Amino acid sequence: MADHHRGVMGGGLGDRGQGQEKQPFIMTALKAATAATAGGSMLVLSGLILAGTVIALTVATPVLVIFSPVLVPAAIALALMAAGFVTSGGLGVAALSVFSWMYKYLTGKHPPGADQLDSAKQRLASKARDIKEAAQHRIDLQAQAS
Repeated sequence: MADHHRGVMGGGLGDRGQGQEKQPFIMTALKAATAATAGGSMLVLSGLILAGTVIALTVATPVLVIFSPVLVPAAIALALMAAGFVTSGGLGVAALSVFSWMYKYLTGKHPPGADQLDSAKQRLASKARDIKEAAQHRIDLQAQAS
């Protein structure tokens, strides 16, 4: 009975050990067959796509050469229009975000960067006051000298 439990639990080397030796070979063969089938079908598909591409280019090249005086300027015009629309949209989004930030700032909701703006405003006012005082001092000195 102890041998029976060891065989069930995997402790013995009964017929279970032989099954483990055969199973990896079968699995390896199955994996190899699957890989060969998948690889072969992918190779056939890539060959068909390559042949179709060559045939399509052979047929389309004369048409492209004939219509190139029209197609090239049309492609350039489409590229410029697309660039214009993308630029316009980007600038519109930027303007909306700036207006949103200004609205939040003016209503006192303290958007990101408001502290930097306030400190810059204070430094600018302080510098303007210093320049005004210096100019007033020079005017006073010139008035005394005359």
